[in-house]
Amino acid sequence: MTRHLTDHAVLTFDCYGTLIDWETGIWEALQPLLATNPHFEGSRHQALVAFDRLEAAQQSATPAVGYPGILECVHRSLAEEFGLTTSPEMDAAFGGSVPDWPAFPDSSDALTVLAGRFDLVILSNVDRAGFAASNARLGVDFDAIYTAEDIGSYKPDPANFEYMLSHLAADLGHDREAVLHTAQSIRHDHIPARRLGLDNAWIDRQRRSEEDGWDAGWSRPDHVFFTMAEMAEAVAAEESGRGPDPGRSVSSRP
Repeated sequence: MTRHLTDHAVLTFDCYGTLIDWETGIWEALQPLLATNPHFEGSRHQALVAFDRLEAAQQSATPAVGYPGILECVHRSLAEEFGLTTSPEMDAAFGGSVPDWPAFPDSSDALTVLAGRFDLVILSNVDRAGFAASNARLGVDFDAIYTAEDIGSYKPDPANFEYMLSHLAADLGHDREAVLHTAQSIRHDHIPARRLGLDNAWIDRQRRSEEDGWDAGWSRPDHVFFTMAEMAEAVAAEESGRGPDPGRSVSSRP
């Protein structure tokens, strides 16, 4: 049976896609390349799909490379794939773009509410400097921050989650039963989190759960919300005694 949100003591978060709008950030960071190559005929969606694929391949191939270096390599690969002309300067600028990626409008207020009830922890695929800039946009103090720079590998490598769990126990005194992993990405977060037995909440900003066959190939999450604001509202409802909205829990859906 799905546990209540408030049965947990710590919320562990993916940041990019969940709290920070990486898609808008990436698309904006690609504009200098596209302005230099006006013959580009691809769409925003095509560029982001290619970025996601190339980023995963690069992270797997070079797990010890910091995230700015990953982004530089991906920028070069994107240019090559689409037949575009780039430069070392444009590659480097793209590699340093994380501080410019915007937060989702609901993230800061929702985190402020949740911080009153839970310890908040970040498990991110970026480096510490990149996350520090994003953290300033989010405006909340996290109780712990674990990045790929600290761990030496990138999600969905299970080592990242194992590192988080061991440090949660040592740093904050939480065991895995206390954890609710909260994320948007199925591949990066929910599949490896489930394999380690973690409860999870899917922040389904793209509303994929409304599509047929959305749960193919992975275990159903314990909770689904379309925004962080919805999750904060559900926690407030539980604390007030009204209970969660059953329509937001996957386990109650047909």
